[in-house]
Amino acid sequence: SKSCSELVTHSYKRSFFEERDVRISTARAGNVIGGGDFANDRIIPDCIRAALKKEPIMVRNPFSVRPYQHVLEPLMVYLQICKAQYEDRCYEGYYNVGPDDDCVTTGELATLFCKAWGEGMSWENQYDGGPHEANFLKLDCSRLKKTFGWKPVWGIEKAVEKTVEWAKCQ
Repeated sequence: SKSCSELVTHSYKRSFFEERDVRISTARAGNVIGGGDFANDRIIPDCIRAALKKEPIMVRNPFSVRPYQHVLEPLMVYLQICKAQYEDRCYEGYYNVGPDDDCVTTGELATLFCKAWGEGMSWENQYDGGPHEANFLKLDCSRLKKTFGWKPVWGIEKAVEKTVEWAKCQ
């Protein structure tokens, strides 16, 4: 759906804004974590709900690998892209935002969460073969890095720590 959104956005731009001084880019981020996400069937909200109930975290697919990053990373990039393309149209384009090599399994993420939360938190493997999920996902962020010299500020451990910190303050 993210790729489709890029195609629709840039087709719409070419159709209706090519002759106007409107600057449009798309930027997509891989698996963000952080405070404020309460969605069902997402690992960090599930971890927080379990921790608040003092129950083990049920992890459905602990071996899938994802490029988790804190939500503040892509937000900063979005602002950087907006500023740059406002100043110079050459910065319009398609961008991906993701961590460097911070791909971890969902089980590893749950372990980091348990460590950050403390209080004896644990997780259990509840893999049941469920719906098909890709085992490994990662975005190519080379264009963003080359264009802006961007690199993530927080690694996965810091992202999880900050997410737990936020959750415990609620």
